[in-house]
Amino acid sequence: MCLAIPSKVVTLKDQMATVDVAGIRREVSLLLLPEEAVVGDYVLVHAGFAIQKVDPEAAEEALKLIAEIAEWEEGEENSNPQGKKSGGG
Repeated sequence: MCLAIPSKVVTLKDQMATVDVAGIRREVSLLLLPEEAVVGDYVLVHAGFAIQKVDPEAAEEALKLIAEIAEWEEGEENSNPQGKKSGGG
């Protein structure tokens, strides 16, 4: 399964962009993006490439859900330090 993460474009230079996800910044290629991106756009990033622009509201909602899942998983790990799954045999 592949997962593309919505990322906010913070700088542009040639065919590269710096994107931000939850305060983490990284460089991505814009070579596969079918339309021009501008600073402030949200793009889906997969394997180091921006592959699609996304609606800002949809991107923010997806990032919120990803953060909630991460918090839930962290809580599960903290409540079960041996990593054993609960509720089954």
